[in-house]
Amino acid sequence: MKEPAQEWQASAVRQVEADPHAIHRLFPQAGRRGGPDARRALLGALRGDPAVIRSLYEAGDSGERLAILTVLHELDLDGTAVALVEDALRTNDARLVAAALGPYGSAWLGDHSFRQGVLKCVFMSIPLDEVAGLDRRFDAELARMLADYAAELRAAGRPVPSDVLERI
Repeated sequence: MKEPAQEWQASAVRQVEADPHAIHRLFPQAGRRGGPDARRALLGALRGDPAVIRSLYEAGDSGERLAILTVLHELDLDGTAVALVEDALRTNDARLVAAALGPYGSAWLGDHSFRQGVLKCVFMSIPLDEVAGLDRRFDAELARMLADYAAELRAAGRPVPSDVLERI
């Protein structure tokens, strides 16, 4: 017999497959009723509907937004969710910033936004190892930006993070 959380998740997925707008009712309760993977399963059941995903993100709390950002790369959205990633990069929530620079953000953010996001990670003490595709996206301009920041830290008598030192 299935556990109650598994039963809830399976039922919720069927409801979203039958009516994508059912997710607005189910998504907020998914973490509590369906377990840790329920939000991922519900988003997958949407089959990449960018308008619904955007509305969920905009109405969501930080946990719901984090769930969305974490699975964007699995949702066949092409570049339609870049605005969500850019929004997350404007927050002061380190979890959202780190998730914004996950596989989806790394693949779809423009160079300027990606570089600014990496610099924000440094400001927020988010390890650069958490930035997906950093080695692939690292360029001379990002190296210059990190070197300038390191120089500012040194001038202020502050330590330069080791993951910055490794890249400049």
